[in-house]
Amino acid sequence: MIKYGDLLAVDGVSLALNPGDVTAIIGPNGAGKSTLLRALNGYLHTSAGTVTLDDQPVERFSRRTIGRHIAIVAQEAELRFPVTVIEFVLGGRYAWATNAAWGWETQNDLQVVEAVLAETELTRLSGRLMNELSGGERQRAVLARALATEAQVLLLDEPTANLDLSHQSSLLSVVRGRCDNQKVAALFVTHDINLAAQFADVVLLMKDGRTVESGRPTDVLRPEVLEQVFGVRVLVDAHPISGAPRVTPVHT
Repeated sequence: MIKYGDLLAVDGVSLALNPGDVTAIIGPNGAGKSTLLRALNGYLHTSAGTVTLDDQPVERFSRRTIGRHIAIVAQEAELRFPVTVIEFVLGGRYAWATNAAWGWETQNDLQVVEAVLAETELTRLSGRLMNELSGGERQRAVLARALATEAQVLLLDEPTANLDLSHQSSLLSVVRGRCDNQKVAALFVTHDINLAAQFADVVLLMKDGRTVESGRPTDVLRPEVLEQVFGVRVLVDAHPISGAPRVTPVHT
């Protein structure tokens, strides 16, 4: 349970993030999706119930320890002064630093960052300033910074918002690859039901702070359930290539 004063934001939600799985949270505005994500990282305290990391309550860990295990990918990076892409991504290694002074990065840190830049197709942009990047490139850099932490849990808060189709697909493909190849557990909040269906192993559908359905996309994304939650008629069929559920609003 999560409350803002007397306002009950999230209640009765049970969720496990398993290695290798991509989980998507979907639901209408105000459903409690982003609130739940912030609680999973320990930024918000629960009024009841427990968020655990390695079977221990997350509040028992320091922020640095949490940063080594859980990485956040936000919609936009807040930059207080100009930095290059490689400097920005290298900041993801800070949780592992033993010396917080200038020049704290090790050869291993640099090797990790170089690998991540290649993974996110940012190597050729590594020397460019972040504020010179397009929206899609900038969001890939935000993802790269999170991947540089080598955290085993990725939490992504609407990571594809304001991105075109190509950048949406490429960003989530990188996340999918991390889960498949390195057994990372990932959770992303999205308003795009079809992206959730295409990339997620598990879909959590929320409304008014509560779980409506949770399970495989084919089990959750049913017309009668989606119509109840979103208040609009939908057609659900199978994607002709992937076979994943494909949701189309029906406007009359």
